[in-house]
Amino acid sequence: FYLTPPQVNSILKANEYSFKVPEFDGKNVSSVLGFDSNQLPANAPIEDRRSAATCLQTRGMLLGVFDGHAGCACAQAVSERLFYYIAVSLLPHETLLEIENAVESGRALLPILQWHKHPNDYFSKEASKLYFNSLRTYWQELIDLNSGETTDVREALINAFKRLDNDISLEAQVGDPNSFLNYLVLRVAFSGATACVAHVDGVDLHIANTGDSRAMLGVQEEDGSWSAVNLSYDHNAQNEHEVERVKMEHPKSEEKSLVKQDRLLGLLMPFRAFGDVKFKWSIELQKRVIETGPDQLNDNEYTKFIPPNYHTPPYLTAEPEVIHHKLRPQDKFLVLATDGLWETMHRQDVARIVGEYLTGVHHQQPIAVGGYKVTLGQMHGLLTERRARISSVFEDQNAATHLIRHAVGNNEFGTVDHERLSKMLSLPEELARMYRDDITIIVVQFNSHVIGAY
Repeated sequence: FYLTPPQVNSILKANEYSFKVPEFDGKNVSSVLGFDSNQLPANAPIEDRRSAATCLQTRGMLLGVFDGHAGCACAQAVSERLFYYIAVSLLPHETLLEIENAVESGRALLPILQWHKHPNDYFSKEASKLYFNSLRTYWQELIDLNSGETTDVREALINAFKRLDNDISLEAQVGDPNSFLNYLVLRVAFSGATACVAHVDGVDLHIANTGDSRAMLGVQEEDGSWSAVNLSYDHNAQNEHEVERVKMEHPKSEEKSLVKQDRLLGLLMPFRAFGDVKFKWSIELQKRVIETGPDQLNDNEYTKFIPPNYHTPPYLTAEPEVIHHKLRPQDKFLVLATDGLWETMHRQDVARIVGEYLTGVHHQQPIAVGGYKVTLGQMHGLLTERRARISSVFEDQNAATHLIRHAVGNNEFGTVDHERLSKMLSLPEELARMYRDDITIIVVQFNSHVIGAY
């Protein structure tokens, strides 16, 4: 099924979003120039989510990608809620008191976040009251615990991730008299999501990662070439430290059954995630919640199924690994992306493609033909195609779209092949998932002048 270039473009651009930071926002000049984001679904509906917001009471900016599994419910909830938990964790004691007093006396609340959302990004209005009450309980506890010390960003991120996961679990155990909400909180808890979140404040960049989405820094070397710096580690069977961590947390008798076929208990690819209470609750608790839950839950084979060799839960945590990086003038951009991107592209190629796109400067690699015998005519063809590509490269107004185009359409020469792109984008829903995963990308561009001035 052949798609014309305009059809390809309309599919690629359907979910793109860009935000430019105002030059001067009255408080500070930002180290972030702006960001581009985009999503390309493979699942129907897409199980990935993305979020971006400016913290209004502190100076930071938050950006994150969330990769759902067993449905999109958990990724949706985390994309709506996590930034509020982080923002509240970062707020000074006086501000928390102001917010609590405003709620007490029914006054308007200080806004905490300014969201930067695509019109398609959904918010569950029905659950907002429930979510607000859980968040309020959290800030009340922070007020009571007040130690008078300023919050460390690393701790705030870890506390926010763990607390939200805890609340997701509690809400599902308590249930809700409203049957729609009851089913919603259970769907959120029984599905799962990984999260990779960046907090940028001045030259301080923190990445909090739970699962196997990734953060990568694009660095421009002195000769103008591009290199990639990893700012997160995947939490899966390929990470030896992660496998060791899981083994340390369970008795020696379970060593053989903990990781099978590169999956947790033989089932789950990521070793850290939100939700997924099937890997966290005791068997008794799972049975009680399912038996008293709505019929849809009881009829669902997935929720009833208990993982094999399930002896000493929890087997899974949402605690993030946090990496701090001081930004330097040569750090030009940050890419946050779900594993759908990293399965198709090496980080070095990602750094080069985004770097060249943002600067408009192409460092022409010699054409590599990988041991093929190439005639002069074919060589001429490759060079003509390359020239055409340079002129068409700026048809994307969005760096994330540009990256998705390469991720889905690259051929063995590393150039975008329209025919391949057309085929990949016209696959029917049930086939698309076999060839690729949902892809969600945020590309954050840094302001080197501001960073240099620090």
